[in-house]
Amino acid sequence: MSPNAIPSPDRQSETSVTGEPRRAAFFDLDRTLLAGASAPVFAKAMKQLGVATPNIPGQDLILKLYDLIGETKTGMQVARGAAGKSAGLRRSDVSTAAEGAVEELVAKVQPFVAGLFSDHRSAGDMLVLATTSPFDLVSPFARALGFDAVVATRYEENEGVYTGDVDGEFVWGEGKLAAVEAWAEENNVSVADSAAYSDSFFDSPLLGAVARPMAINPDLRLLATAALKKWPVRWLDVPSGVPKLFGIEPLDILRRTIRPEFFPYARFSFEGITNIPRTGPVIIAPNHRSYFDPLVIALALAKAGRNGRFLAKKEVLTTPVFGQIAKAFGTIRVDRGTGSDQPLREAARALAGGEVVVILPEGTIPRGEAFFDPKLVGRPGVARLAAMSGAPVVPMGLWGTEVVWPRNAKVPNVTNVTNPPRVTVSVGSPVSGLKLSDKSVTKDVEKIMKSISALLPEESKKKRKVSEADLKKTRPT
Repeated sequence: MSPNAIPSPDRQSETSVTGEPRRAAFFDLDRTLLAGASAPVFAKAMKQLGVATPNIPGQDLILKLYDLIGETKTGMQVARGAAGKSAGLRRSDVSTAAEGAVEELVAKVQPFVAGLFSDHRSAGDMLVLATTSPFDLVSPFARALGFDAVVATRYEENEGVYTGDVDGEFVWGEGKLAAVEAWAEENNVSVADSAAYSDSFFDSPLLGAVARPMAINPDLRLLATAALKKWPVRWLDVPSGVPKLFGIEPLDILRRTIRPEFFPYARFSFEGITNIPRTGPVIIAPNHRSYFDPLVIALALAKAGRNGRFLAKKEVLTTPVFGQIAKAFGTIRVDRGTGSDQPLREAARALAGGEVVVILPEGTIPRGEAFFDPKLVGRPGVARLAAMSGAPVVPMGLWGTEVVWPRNAKVPNVTNVTNPPRVTVSVGSPVSGLKLSDKSVTKDVEKIMKSISALLPEESKKKRKVSEADLKKTRPT
């Protein structure tokens, strides 16, 4: 076994030293896998164990600066000096403290890391933690996340006590690349065919050495480098394709600024907003009456303090300008008529990351007589998504949006500000009694649609004769 493999009683390294070279995915730790620094968590665990840790001048300020702008040479010089200050610490005590830090560190792992891990596992790649942090501190965490190996800074020891020297490379900058290459040579892994993920400009040597570099939550210098070298950029606390600047995504800005008062041609009434959970995954399932619906749903989610990822037909995402905006909002593309499960898989991944996903069970705005039918008819996607993700389904009833923007109009009626129509939004409790299985899809959809219908006004539940003028409004021009 490689000296950097992670020994475990129930999991051995899958490294093969024969045959064709394998590929690996190398992940940095702080601000890449984790939403911040690991050092405070380790220090807390050491303190709880009663282990005296080195007193490093200015450590708190350095950590605050690190969280704000990422790695600096000064900060890494301090990290390098920590090895000297560790002299006299027993390795067993450090290892015990590291085990105690695992739960808190795992809680800090960014929401969309699991999806990346799954992709690499499916591709047959090894997962390798490549970090400047001390090997003995990060190994239990790496084992908990299912890494195959760790490439990390090792502290020299003598009879179980640290000497204050570094054993081998200080795994940072060029040193990280050298350590990764040494590990790869020992384990028959091709660095040139592998992937690497990091937030730091100082990891550019490693990122530049692999076939698939990815800048994760990049500091400003790495962001500039990635732009020049055309490296992909991603943030692992939001779905793929959603950009961020200084920790803020476009939907954050929209959510904080959008107000009903901005739309004087409609009067809004919101009920049951507290039924939308403040955190965690949730499927929002509204009925569909107008092109105005997405804006009204966004207003309701803003009141709940949540960002929503909408499933939308591909025509929305391929529209010039607006399509790019929709992508930046994390909209999930649906290619209707293809029968592909990809949209649901993307939605399930977003839910696994703790997101809100909005799916309109009817699929499209009903036309003609169906628009006035008291019985709402849904498609199976909403129930299948609930079964795939296990996320609660929260019904939402919309009414009056069709008056603001009839389907046969190209734009909403923005001139009606003296007597604007009322738009009502009613949010229900999560739908109960869903079986969430392949066999129960039809009944689950019926239950969801009944829950939505129950939130609509009484007039929606009565059959009535409709005029040709009413029918015309339900048909696109």
